[in-house]
Amino acid sequence: MELKKEIPMATMKDVAEMAGVSTATVSRALMNPEKVSAPTRQKVEQAVLAVGYSPHALSRNIKRSESRTILVIVPDISDPFFADVIQGVERTAAENGYLVLIGDCAQQQQEERTFINLIITKQIDGMLLLGSNLPFDASKEEQRNLPPMVMANEFAPELELPTVHIDNLTAAFEAVHYLHRLGHQRIACIAGPEKMPLCHYRLQGYIQALRRNNLPVESHYIVRGDFSYEAGAQALGTLMSLPKPPTAIFCHNDIMAMGALSQAKKLGLRVPYDVSLVGFDDIKLCQYSDPPMTTVAQPRFQLGRQAMLLLLEQLQGHAVQSGSRLLESELVVRGSTAAPKR
Repeated sequence: MELKKEIPMATMKDVAEMAGVSTATVSRALMNPEKVSAPTRQKVEQAVLAVGYSPHALSRNIKRSESRTILVIVPDISDPFFADVIQGVERTAAENGYLVLIGDCAQQQQEERTFINLIITKQIDGMLLLGSNLPFDASKEEQRNLPPMVMANEFAPELELPTVHIDNLTAAFEAVHYLHRLGHQRIACIAGPEKMPLCHYRLQGYIQALRRNNLPVESHYIVRGDFSYEAGAQALGTLMSLPKPPTAIFCHNDIMAMGALSQAKKLGLRVPYDVSLVGFDDIKLCQYSDPPMTTVAQPRFQLGRQAMLLLLEQLQGHAVQSGSRLLESELVVRGSTAAPKR
């Protein structure tokens, strides 16, 4: 039987050579970062990731260096969609003896160094990304030295991670197709941020549904927002001021749909009689809005649970293939949609 060759452990000298600084500077950057310049500190941090150096690796064996802690990176902790996803993660982690730390990417600039420190000092065993971006810059080579990672909710194939999500394109297609079946011909879309992959898929679903039903794709019927209540309210005002306003609007998330609903009432419009609204996610507020919101329901708890189970497989030493694990979504019809008035 062929014995596996042990990979030499990276040293502080390796970091120093990669960063082009002295070992003393490496030590200072890691132990007293305020005593070195920001550019030098950044070079050292990148070198640490690149060579896979752990300051405490020599004093602890692999088993003892387990922190039993997972870092969950959330795009925006204030978005209620993520509450159930995180609950799925935390409950599954607790069942397996792991603690969960939450990192808010909305505060990325302030938290970037904290995230890097957690990795460098081996204070986390793995990471769950609930968005499509790493919370810090890391090349492909550097990513190989990061802890095991799994993505949930989003899908970014360039990161080559195991991923749990729904088919956003098909879910959006079915929601818009439903509006057409009700009789709507002028269907608008309040889309999310262009940089988010899931918004790209939801917009493609909207466009494909229009084309499938021989409806024109008109750019003035597509307004982008940032997933906030304010964006939804502003978008509805813009759309309803058009010479031929839409009779139905598909929103990329429930929060913007709620903002649109509030603005419609301020303008004296009756939902769904003057305009129908469809959201996306099925956050709990959808059941209690007036009228209750028709929306695409995502299995939020299961998104978190299945992502955590995938991460646990990696932490237990099992090979996990990258790519998609699709969960089912469902269009939940409530009182915010109806046939257009004649």
